[in-house]
Amino acid sequence: MVQLYNLHPFGSQRVVPCKQEPAHFCCGRDVLFVASAAASCRVEVFALRDQGRCEPLGSFATLGPVLRMAHSQKGDYLVTIEEKSKATFLRAYMNWRCMSAGSSRVCVRMVGHKMEESYSETLKEQMSIVEMPLSDPPLCISCCPLNGDLLVGCKNKLVMFCLKYLFINQNMTVLDFERSLILHIDNFIPAEIAFCARHIAITTELDVLILKLELVQQSADRTEQCAHSVSTLKKPVDGGPSTHTLQLELDEFIVCQKPVELLGEESKLCEIPITLEYTELPTEDTKHFQVRYLLFRCFTPDQSPFGFCEETKLHSVQLLPVYQTAHEETEIKKELLSLFCFFSLPHVGYLYSVGKLVELISTYQYSEKSEQAVLTPQFLHVITSENLQCFTVRCSAAAARDEDPYIDTTVKACPPVTLDVCTLRMQLFIGPRAICHFKNHIVLLTKADTEDITERRKPIRKMLSRKADSIKSRTNSESEPGWNLYIINTVSTIQLYREMVDYSRTYENVKTESCIHLLSEAHLLVRAAIMDPHFFKSDEKEEILRAFRESCAFLGDCYSRFDTKDYHLALPYYRMSGLSMTEVLKRLVSEGDEIQTYERGFIFYLTHSLNEDLNEELSKESANKVLQIFCLADPVQLPHIICSPCMRNVCPVTAVKYLRKVEKIMPSVVLTLTKAFMALKMGDLTMYEHEMDSYKETILACGFIGQPKLLRQWKEGIVMPTEFAVHLKETQPGLLVAATVALHENSKIELEEADTFFKMLCGNRESIIPQLLVDFWEALLVVCSQEEILQELLLKLTSQYVSRILKKQLPETKPLKTTEDLMNSCNHFGLIFPWVTSIMSVGSPSAKDYGEDISKLQSLLCSQSINIASALPVLEPLTEDGNVGLTIHVLCNTRLGKYEEAIDQLLERCPDAAVLYAQHELKDDSRAVWWNRLLPELCKRARLTGNDCPVFISSLKAETLSVVAMELELRDFLSFLPEDGTAAFFLPHLLHCSQRKVLT
Repeated sequence: MVQLYNLHPFGSQRVVPCKQEPAHFCCGRDVLFVASAAASCRVEVFALRDQGRCEPLGSFATLGPVLRMAHSQKGDYLVTIEEKSKATFLRAYMNWRCMSAGSSRVCVRMVGHKMEESYSETLKEQMSIVEMPLSDPPLCISCCPLNGDLLVGCKNKLVMFCLKYLFINQNMTVLDFERSLILHIDNFIPAEIAFCARHIAITTELDVLILKLELVQQSADRTEQCAHSVSTLKKPVDGGPSTHTLQLELDEFIVCQKPVELLGEESKLCEIPITLEYTELPTEDTKHFQVRYLLFRCFTPDQSPFGFCEETKLHSVQLLPVYQTAHEETEIKKELLSLFCFFSLPHVGYLYSVGKLVELISTYQYSEKSEQAVLTPQFLHVITSENLQCFTVRCSAAAARDEDPYIDTTVKACPPVTLDVCTLRMQLFIGPRAICHFKNHIVLLTKADTEDITERRKPIRKMLSRKADSIKSRTNSESEPGWNLYIINTVSTIQLYREMVDYSRTYENVKTESCIHLLSEAHLLVRAAIMDPHFFKSDEKEEILRAFRESCAFLGDCYSRFDTKDYHLALPYYRMSGLSMTEVLKRLVSEGDEIQTYERGFIFYLTHSLNEDLNEELSKESANKVLQIFCLADPVQLPHIICSPCMRNVCPVTAVKYLRKVEKIMPSVVLTLTKAFMALKMGDLTMYEHEMDSYKETILACGFIGQPKLLRQWKEGIVMPTEFAVHLKETQPGLLVAATVALHENSKIELEEADTFFKMLCGNRESIIPQLLVDFWEALLVVCSQEEILQELLLKLTSQYVSRILKKQLPETKPLKTTEDLMNSCNHFGLIFPWVTSIMSVGSPSAKDYGEDISKLQSLLCSQSINIASALPVLEPLTEDGNVGLTIHVLCNTRLGKYEEAIDQLLERCPDAAVLYAQHELKDDSRAVWWNRLLPELCKRARLTGNDCPVFISSLKAETLSVVAMELELRDFLSFLPEDGTAAFFLPHLLHCSQRKVLT
């Protein structure tokens, strides 16, 4: 693996025309602040323009020499730590831009000072300096880039100031701070701090601690209690007896710490206690926090193998936010996606992800001792004693996975976070001392020792070329020789991307992994640019998007052409590139090369692309080329490849030729069916019949499971029957239905998809159900085991039967199964009850034309499978006027337990079947309906009609009285008999009842 790519990330440089030697500097939104090292105690401000040009905006005086300074983009303020008379002061400079307009008015006020209406207008044209007094001297500062809050590090504590917007009037808003929180950290002296999104990174000389302030839900009634408990912390108690004892022990021994790394929950074991003290006035909206430890790392003085023990100190701690990928349709908002922390020892740097997961991403080894480093979303810039070095970073790779945890799939991919870091450039400079970063510019302070000045004339110490209009200001006699403040313009993303791609070609045939590595770097470079919140406002937007797609295509080429363990990545990268299969084939397949070999990545891409329902159709030439490729690389896949929708234009003669070659190696049902499919396309019915006769129909039906696209394919999101399915519909509909049932039972086709398939196949309108679909539902009912689908099928069939009965509509084709067939093969079709048959025996002759639907419906209702309650709305249109409607309504009432209503319907419409119904249905718990409802009604009707109603009499004589005589005691039976009856009529039943009593 190549570790140093001698690329050119640095472009032109310009010299900042400072009047005094810089001591500290920092960048704002579009400005550069430079604090002088001289006794003048001033801060010079320069406007940053395109290509690194800078123009003086003005300057303002400070209280004393600046020890630390930072700028906040939120609120556009500059905060400094200044020294005067051996005392340090914390100051914030607000509204400093007014000085560029020529105003020299300055207002100095204390933090929290109440703004009066009297000078609201004058505040617009004057700079405001906010003094922030602290009980302990400030040591370091950091501003949150998201909300502008300020964090100040002091000995044993951190103080947080919240940025406030004070609305004076409609035209006047003043910025101020409120001291809101103090974090007390025992025995901890911060050297540097970083603050972002309530994450805090603190370093001492050899320790790193990363924390997060998490909001705690507080109810309104607990606010007073919280305020009271917090007030007790305002005077932290110094070390108690245990602390004192520990200190005595430490004084007696020399403790040598070992290097320690604690991540996530384990970082609590660092034993660094933190106490929160709330200093703002409590309100209902007061935010309460709890501290979560994210990372603790402790180094030892001898950790750096290149330097002396006393030189091993941490420096350059940073928190780098990466935002959600910008969306063009929405207003640009900085929505935090990931957060990264960087810190460095003299010879090694560490980059951690501290967002959703805390983990070490990259380690950076420097060739010599580092002075300072600055991290950007795309690069890490490090200065050493004589070099400005540029390293690659993995922030965009980690952020991409935070944005989409499933990015490494067959659809999308991203270079791994563990990709080796490399050095893009090591640029010689004389005496680099300090560095900061702004957009695509690097600000670099150099200061050469006296002996180094003469070295500038040697050709080995070449500097970057300067623009002709660069200004080198050395007019001030007080300035010491040998220092310069440069603004170095880093080249555009597109320019560096192009250089990386060109450079990768040198490794294309020599070092495969190096080629992939450099193209991955180029991809991450462009991906990081797309994640910039202001990307969609960028002039390079379209060019960067094109570069992104192009980089995906290059990576797809690599994983297709090279024999790598990650060959499968060819598929997602080609998909992200937007290239069609035809375009990919042109990139990778040589014309006329019959002996070309194909790597696994290319075959993997083709196999997956062809097996999916794409809208792309390959030309006849391309399709035949694909056949040739698979015949050489993976002949077993040929039947499946030929069935792809993309291969619609394939030559069937050529396809059959290749299939016969495969058949000699590995014959199969799918291969036979594919040959039959090609025979149909060729119009060779003899060959078709020969192939179809090779296997039994049941085996052929199962063969379609291996390749469903033989029957149905997708085109523009719509399921389309193939020529094979159309032919089977005409010649072997039973096989077509059996094959579709097999596909459904093996999760190859959904129920709704099958419905659409048959409707498309039969050419029916959406509202008309073809008989072949009904045949499919009936066949599926035989094998279906899922209750939800079972009930859906029963309702579909019920609805179709009812619809045909009402419309007196005959099926357009002969049903594949009769009612008797279904009753014999499927337990969801029950035996039709005798009383139903009795009712139907006196039906009208016209019902016989569509009697199959009637009997199937009755058979369904005679089983116990269908949910009658859900089927009632479907059955409702069948009125009781005809015998069919009567049987259906009586069946429904019976299944719902409404026996009396069923008896009433029968007595009213078909009394001949009433007793037959009672014999079949009125059993066990429903037996009481015999005595309470049916028998009194039969007696009443027999009495009224006399001998004119032989049906009622025979029912009483043969059925009802026989049952009663068997069930009742003799005394009860006598009391049951009517007083006006004929003794001869009842005598046989009385004898039978008395004999039964004697026997017992």
